[in-house]
Amino acid sequence: MATPPKHDAKAIDQAIERVASAIAARHARTDRLLLLGIANGGIVLAARLVDRLKKAGLKPGTGTIDISFHRDDIGRNPIPKEFSPTIIPHDVNGATVILVDDVLYSGRTVKAALDELFDHGRPTRVELAVLVDRGGRRLPIAADYIGLGVTATEDEKVEVHLPANQAGADQIVVLRLANRKSARPLPVT
Repeated sequence: MATPPKHDAKAIDQAIERVASAIAARHARTDRLLLLGIANGGIVLAARLVDRLKKAGLKPGTGTIDISFHRDDIGRNPIPKEFSPTIIPHDVNGATVILVDDVLYSGRTVKAALDELFDHGRPTRVELAVLVDRGGRRLPIAADYIGLGVTATEDEKVEVHLPANQAGADQIVVLRLANRKSARPLPVT
């Protein structure tokens, strides 16, 4: 059962602007800045952040990072038929990389993204930008940039809807899982 949206399109737009402004302030002089959207939830968010950073005068590279083969639950959650492959537009060696995701929860997705990233080289610095931090970390991982905080229990799932070409339809909802034992496992976030 879904509750009414926690945040509407206007609040989400403001949160994305806060994250972009913080990145622009910190990286105004960073030469090799690269934003990688973690597939699939971080891809649209990364694209929107890059658009705003370009308007602020930065020239970040953008790409995607697929964590499918680094997930620690791959036995329980096989790789989906539709996935976005890792696409990194330039060498990560010596670059400043910002991993981008929609929701930060346990930290396992970020750990998998770091494993995939380091398979491609050794960046100078890696940061994390998320639209929503819902708490509940199980690994010692924290975001450098957070758009919004949402409180959710372990029996709830936070879903972010960012349609690629319809920013006015953005929303964040919290879904309550009726029966934890019979519900599908939550995706790693």
